[in-house]
Order: sequence, then structure tokens, then C-alpha cells
Amino acid sequence: MKKTLLILGAIVAVFAAQAKDYALSTPNSTLIISATEGKAPHFLYYGSRADVSDVKASGRALSEQEAYPAYGTNCIEPFASLVKQHDGDNAVKFVVEKVTESVDGTITTLSILLRDVAHPTLAVKLNYSAYSDLDIVKMNTEYINEGKKPIVLQKYMSAFLPIQSDNCVLLHLDGSAKNECNENIEPLTNGVRIISSQTGSRVAIFENASFMLGLNGRLDEANCPVVAGTLVWMGNFHFEFHNTLKSSAKTLFMGGINPAASDYTLAGKKSLVTPEMVFTYTTNGKGEASRNLHRWARKYQLLDGTKEREVLLNSWEGVHFDTTEANLEPMVKDFAALGGEMFVVDDGWFGPKYPRNDAKSSLGDWGVAKSKLPNGIRPLIDLTHKHGMKFGIWIEPEMVNVKSELYEKHPDWVLRHPDFEPTYGRGGGQLLLDLTNPQVQDFVFGVVDDLLTQNPDIYYIKWDNNMSMTNTQSLYLPKALQSNLQVDFTLALEKILKRIRAKYPQVVIQLCASGGARLNYGFMPYFQEMWTSDQTDAYHRILIQWGSMNFYPSNMLAAHVGSAYSKYTQRLVPIKFRFDVASMCRLGMEMVPSKLSDTERAYAKRAIAEYKTIRPVVQQGDLYRLISPYEGDKNFTSLMYVNESKERAVVFTYRHLIWRETQMPIIRLQGLKADAKYRIREVAPEFENQPVALNGKVVSGKMLMEEGIVIPELSKWYKSNVELNDMRATNDWRSVVLELTEVK
Repeated sequence: MKKTLLILGAIVAVFAAQAKDYALSTPNSTLIISATEGKAPHFLYYGSRADVSDVKASGRALSEQEAYPAYGTNCIEPFASLVKQHDGDNAVKFVVEKVTESVDGTITTLSILLRDVAHPTLAVKLNYSAYSDLDIVKMNTEYINEGKKPIVLQKYMSAFLPIQSDNCVLLHLDGSAKNECNENIEPLTNGVRIISSQTGSRVAIFENASFMLGLNGRLDEANCPVVAGTLVWMGNFHFEFHNTLKSSAKTLFMGGINPAASDYTLAGKKSLVTPEMVFTYTTNGKGEASRNLHRWARKYQLLDGTKEREVLLNSWEGVHFDTTEANLEPMVKDFAALGGEMFVVDDGWFGPKYPRNDAKSSLGDWGVAKSKLPNGIRPLIDLTHKHGMKFGIWIEPEMVNVKSELYEKHPDWVLRHPDFEPTYGRGGGQLLLDLTNPQVQDFVFGVVDDLLTQNPDIYYIKWDNNMSMTNTQSLYLPKALQSNLQVDFTLALEKILKRIRAKYPQVVIQLCASGGARLNYGFMPYFQEMWTSDQTDAYHRILIQWGSMNFYPSNMLAAHVGSAYSKYTQRLVPIKFRFDVASMCRLGMEMVPSKLSDTERAYAKRAIAEYKTIRPVVQQGDLYRLISPYEGDKNFTSLMYVNESKERAVVFTYRHLIWRETQMPIIRLQGLKADAKYRIREVAPEFENQPVALNGKVVSGKMLMEEGIVIPELSKWYKSNVELNDMRATNDWRSVVLELTEVK
């Protein structure tokens, strides 16, 4: 009997050790993981939707590729995990202990619990999720310390993804303040390519936590296989692309929290959940990859992602710190007359003891500066409401100035080394509050809570951040946990934002960070929109917005019409071009309306009214990029939005500089119904009674997509300055916006 039981046990063990393949599918893609109890899991496939049998029969299965390689057993290969035990041992061998599958609405999740053979108190859970309604998969990990003693996580990536291609092309975004989100496309040559951020509180100022890979040597809009990814994390990130073995025809990608100077001490009986890495796969080019991410963001990630955004006027570029009643009240009245929907008071309204007259003082003291607004902000709110608009206000709650009452009371609340002179931010006296301190967390929450409790009819908040984490030392954390700062700071910020949203779910909050330095999916659940850039020069904005929209949907990107003369580029741009550029995102204005000429004021009123008619398509439609400002002669840009039913579309076309022999491009539209007829209407033409020749024409979708359109008016050349009206002081910068409506 005993012998029989031993034989049966052996048979059960054999069957238990057999590998099982787990396939997670979206409408058009499949991810396959193989897991065997007692062995390392393996990654088999990520690509077009397919059955496991087809993948294996085609030879595309990567049966020898570990799904989450750790340092310790094959250290010459790229590893996603490096853990140091309390005794100093850092060799790890993870094997499968348990596999679970679950379904929550549209999301199917596969969770694989791994256990370290050498140190069984260390476990890692690999989570893979797929959406049934969108072509999106997600990955993240959870590190679990079941022992009593602490361990140190030295590398703890969210995702490890082998990408099958022998000729990858990488698209990523880089830049700087007022020059954000430049689109860069480069081949991945042999070696390791790293994209990362170490700026802490302004994570996207130099690099963005998003990428695309073209898998057949190019990145076309519509005709190549593409993998795109973005990290849902508000702090420092780290991406690695390993392309070292051409014979393997694969690129190994890993992404997650940046481990640089961030060895994370995980106490006994504690766990750390890493941020989600979101991926999409398509064979229909980077255009479809962008649309997949946009759809997911609007439906699942971005707060109020399916709601329309209002047209607003922000006071900053108009008056800067001079936020007095005498300056602000006329702006409210004038903007309301233009058809505005919201007025926002920017920096400069606060500081009871030290009035905020420049960037050198007052941050942390969020009472009204009576020298500027002697009656407080209530009269401004009432005036804004009287004129049928909503009211918004600027804050920078994570910061403090040395010249402030807050710093005088709590100098220990800032990030700085106790023995070093700190590096100061904007204005020479700005410091970052230490969010790891629970008292500081309560204070930051209180800034918003007090403001909205005292003024419950504030509709909109602009939340700014003008300093990176330069002083990476906490006066609150013990010395042994200083390397936890970057992660714990980010988790503390998330905790504050969750607390704010639990009490104030409806208030609209814009995220700003010296422009677009926080453009990231991690912030989306807490902010309805993000300020794309402080750069309001319209031509420069085309490049910034084009780059941003590779990954971010238009309704979350705030774009404002600035003055004709840009102080940053010293370029003079006519008002129509400025409006047309800003209208491709969430439209706003950033100027003193009274400084417009009568002709410009009339045009602005018409342009705002017209934007409201196309807003549903622009803010919720699918984006199709037609002519890139980064390619060709770089003198034209064109893109379009198409609504879900394909009954309406809006086409934006810009000509940047004028040449006598400018050759007009053929603009082939996309995303329409081939068998439908569309009536064309010019939106807000430069001269109200002189629309382009295409205005009023009816054309089939087939013709529009296959043969395209030409807009000769874009090449119009004024013969002398005498013919230039007061809206146009140059022959450069022309634009046309067309609305297409299906003819039933």
C-alpha cells in the first residue's frame, strides 16, 4: 500500500510539474506566459491575436526566455530584479509557487506568485492584465517580505517584455522647460539604450516615461507593427532596451521605478507594489498605437476623461504677479464678452505677511495678499459668476519660500541635508516640502481643503510645481532609510491626492510643472488636465503638442492663445494661427483681452464660438496624424480628429513659413467612411465672408482618403505690407481648419 501511494505521489508530482500556457487576449493582440510549478515562468509571445498552438507552430514562441529574470543564476543576461537579503546575499532564484486567474469587468488578470528558493520569505507576484474592449495589456509586480528582518530592493522593475524583432526603431520624447516633448525617432543598434528620469518631483522635464517601437525598421503612421508603452508612476522612471544578440531577433525591454540612488529597504512583513506598465500592440502603425492609448486613458485612467473641458482665460501671461483687482476685474469682463467660460487667477494673489510680488517669497502662506485684493477673492468669484463664467485659482502647495511665515515656523519641513547649504529653486529661495513627513502631508491637504471650504464655489485649481528634487535628503526619515526617499515621496504625494479626491471629486484640477514637466499617466486619476508647456509661441507649440499627442489625449492637454509677440522666441504670429494651434487641444487664452485690436477681438469671439461647435470631436475624437512637422520639408503640419460614429471630423492644417514657390501638399485624410459623403465647412476663416474654395463642397470619404484634398489658399502671398491687415503683420504662419459632416 505504501509503495502504491509513493507511485501515485510521483505521478501527481509529474503532472503538477507540467507547464501550462496562459494566454491573455485583447480584441487584436495576445500575450502568452508559460508557468510550471517549481520552475521559473517563461515568456512566450506578445503580438497579434493568436492561439497558443499557432504561435508555437510558427516558431514565434520564446520558450527559453524567463518572464522575470533575477540577478543570481544567469548574471550575463539582463535582469529585472536585484534583492539584497539582511545577511548580504543577493543571489535569487525565483520559481512558480501559485498561479491565479481572475476577471473584473473588462479586465482579465493572470497573477503568478514566485518564491525565492534560497530565501523562502521573499516572494514576488507578477501581474499581467488584458482588456477585452481595448488593445491594452498591463504589467506590474509586488515584492513581499514575509520574514521578520528587512531586505533591500536594489532593482525592482514593473515589467519585463521581450519584443520579437531584429530591426527596432525607437520613438521617445525629450526636451526641457518651454521645449517639452520633442519627438525623437532613432534605430536601436546593438547595445543597451536607457531612457530615465532622476528629477524627482518634475519627472518629465527632460524625458517622458513613454515609448514606441517600430518592429520592422520603421515607424509609419498606419502600416507597420508597433509596441508602445507608458509607465503609470509620478516619480523617477527607468527604461532599458537590450538589443545585444541580433541572432535572437528580439529586444528585451524592462521598465519601472528608477533604481538609481533608490535602494528600497522593505521592512519585515511588508510589501511594495510597483507601478503599472501599460502596453499596446498593433500592426496598424504608430497612429493606431496612439489611438489605443488615448482611448484607454479617456475611459479608464484620466479623471473625467469623457467630459468636455471649458474655454478659459488664465491671468499669468497677461499680468504675471500683478494680480490686483484693478487688473483682474477688466479681464473678467472682457473675456466674458468674447464668449469665455472660465477665469483663472494665476500666481501672485497670496501672502498676508509677505505679499507675493515676485518668485522670492510667500509660498506656503496661502492667505490673500490684502495689498492686492483688499476684499479677498470673493468679489472676483462673484464678478466671474455674474458674467456667466466659472472661477479658478493657482496654488503651488508642495513648495515653500525661505521668506514665508511657514518656513519661519517649520524650517524642518523641507528637503535638505542638515550640513549643506541647499540648492534653491525658482526665485532663489524656493524649497520642496518633505512629503514623507505626515505633518507636511496634512498641511498640503489643508491648503486645498481650506481654500475650498472657505470658497466652495471655486470650480478649478491650477496646481503648479516649479522645482525638481535637487535636495535629496529628508529631515524626517532616519538615516538608514534615506534611499527610500524618492519612492516614499512619490507614494506620499499619491496619498495626498487620493485624500483630496475623496473629499473633492468634482473640482477640476490642472497639473502644471513649469509647463509640461509632469506629463505622465500616473497623475491622470487625480487631474483632469495638464499644462503642456509655458511656451505659448504658436509654431513651437505645434511641435510640442504633436509630440505630446503620441501618447496623451487632446482633452487633457491645455493649450492657450498667447500674445502676438512671443517673449520666448521673439516671433510675431497672427491671431488666427494662434487660435488654430490652440484649438487642436483644450482651448484657452493667456493675455490681456483689452490689448487686442477691434479686428482681433472680433475674430477671437468668432473663433471661441466656433471651437465650441467642434469641441466634442477635438476632445473626444480619434486622432489621425497626416503631415508631420518633424519630417519632409517641415513646412506643413496636418492632423485630424474623427468622432466614434465617423459622422464628423475636424482637419487642422498649418503652413509655417512662406516661400514663393511653396508646393502645396496633397492631404490624404484618414478614419472616414469610404461609402459616405461629407460636406466641408471652414471653421473660423480669417475673413468671415471669404472661406476657402473647399467650403461647402460635398466629397466622398473614399475620395478624401485615397486622393485627398489640396488647400491652395495656404500658399497665398500678400504683395506688400499695405495689404496686411492688423491681424496679420507677416506673410508667414497660415492655417485652415475644416469641419467634415456626413451628408445623410
